[in-house]
Amino acid sequence: MKHATRTQGLARQAGGVLLTLAHGALLAGGLMGMATVVPDRLDPVSVNYTDTRNAISVQQVGAHAGLAVEAPQGTSAATGGKPVHLAQAVAEEGGLSPEMGRVRDWVADRYGMPVETLQPVLAAAEEAGRDRGIDPMLIVAVMAVESGFNPRAVSNMGAQGLMQIIPRYHQDKIGKKRGKNALFDPEFNVHVGTQVLHETITRYGNVQRALQAYNGSLGDPSMRYPRKVMAMKKRIVAAAAGRIEVASAG
Repeated sequence: MKHATRTQGLARQAGGVLLTLAHGALLAGGLMGMATVVPDRLDPVSVNYTDTRNAISVQQVGAHAGLAVEAPQGTSAATGGKPVHLAQAVAEEGGLSPEMGRVRDWVADRYGMPVETLQPVLAAAEEAGRDRGIDPMLIVAVMAVESGFNPRAVSNMGAQGLMQIIPRYHQDKIGKKRGKNALFDPEFNVHVGTQVLHETITRYGNVQRALQAYNGSLGDPSMRYPRKVMAMKKRIVAAAAGRIEVASAG
C-alpha cells in the first residue's frame, strides 16, 4: 500500500513537471512568434546601444496600427515619439538637420528641382559649414545666387558649378589628381567653395566684405552682391524656421 501511494505521488510530480515544461514551451513559442511578427510590422530603427530602450516607441506602434496616440512625456510627437534629446538625430534624413530639410523642400519647390538631387548638396553644405565654422545657410544662399543650384553652370569668366569656382585660381584646393571636370561634382564643389569663402572671411574679417571678394566685386561701393546674398539668406533662414510655406504642399 505504501509502495502504491509513493508511486502515485511520483506520478503526480512527474505530471506537474511535464505540465510546467509544456507551459514553458508554449510561452517560448509565443515570444518567438512576437519576435518574428513585430519587426515585420515596424520600420527598422537604427540606434546606438545606449538608445535601445527607446528604439520602438508607443507612437510608432500607434502609427503602424492606424491609431492616433500622443507621444509619451519627455518625447516629441514630431519625431515619432522619440526622446527629445534624440529629436535631431531621428528627424535627419540623409544627413540633413530638420531645418535644412525644410530648406530642401523650399528650394525644390522654388527652383523646380528634385528633392533627391538637392539632398546630398545640402548635406554637403551642412558638413562643410560645420568643418569651417560657417553658417550653412550662407553657403546655400551663395549657391542660390551664383548658380541657381545648377551644378553644370559655367560663367563667361570660366567659373564652374554650384558655387561658381574659377579652377585656375584654386588648384591648391582642387588638387592635381582630379580631372578638369572636378568642380562639376556638386558635393566637391560645395566643399571647395566653402573653403574659398572661409579664406575670404578670415582675410577680410566680415561677411559682407568677404562676399565682395568672393564675387570679385571689392570695388563696388554699392555692395550689390553681398546685399543680394544676404537677402537670399534671410529667405532661406525663414524657410528653415518654417515661416515660408511650400506651395506644392498646399
